[in-house]
Amino acid sequence: MKFAFVNGQRQDAQPNLSGECPGCKSPMVAKCGEVKIWHWAHQARSLCDRWWENETAWHRAWKDRFPTDWQEIWHHAEDGELHIADVKTNDGWVIEFQHSYLMPEERRSRETFYYRLTWVVDGLRRKRDVARFSGAWSKGESRDPFSSKRRLSSPEGALLRDWAGSHAHVFFDFGDGGPLWWLFPESDHMRAYVQYIPRALFVRMHREKGLNEFDSLVQNFIAFIAHYESPPPVPRPQRLTEKSPQQNFRPIGRRHFRF
Repeated sequence: MKFAFVNGQRQDAQPNLSGECPGCKSPMVAKCGEVKIWHWAHQARSLCDRWWENETAWHRAWKDRFPTDWQEIWHHAEDGELHIADVKTNDGWVIEFQHSYLMPEERRSRETFYYRLTWVVDGLRRKRDVARFSGAWSKGESRDPFSSKRRLSSPEGALLRDWAGSHAHVFFDFGDGGPLWWLFPESDHMRAYVQYIPRALFVRMHREKGLNEFDSLVQNFIAFIAHYESPPPVPRPQRLTEKSPQQNFRPIGRRHFRF
């Protein structure tokens, strides 16, 4: 984890520090070596969030594009189980940065738990994913050859196979400062709908409250899909300003965060 409580204050890992887990209150030690990024670890080597995974430099760099008080926001389910959202915006969107392979059952559990969830997926984890995705994109359909959106019939490659069918918005990151590739919810193994957007736009539309850029992009995407499917194969995604009808989680330690 990036943060623990030190003398009652939320602090990142520094050499020779001891702290307390914000979720389970267990003792934590700062791990500040030369190989892995500096982080906090439970002293007893336990994990209070079964969804948590070790962070890569890619993961940490994405989190740091957002305010620190949006990072590592703790929630608990009705049964008391703890989960840490990588980022939670002022508009109520949870953004999860996913590097490792994720079992479909866990992906569905997270999407149900957080309700309004956006995934950013590391597209460079497997060597073949870039080429396979590029091949699928080149075969995609669009009535406008210069459009940023395409319909991919029978999409190929493990990356699309792993994430098609997600009920959340999924953005693939292939690095080098290039665009993010947006896989629209409810794509499946028969057809996938993909759009590329600048990564700076992705960050801005989540950081700056009230712009409604994400809403506009979603509606444009739905209009694009409507040309190919009648009715479109996706439910209307929740707007940034809507409230979840399911109050199945609530943040803990609210006094330490500004939202």
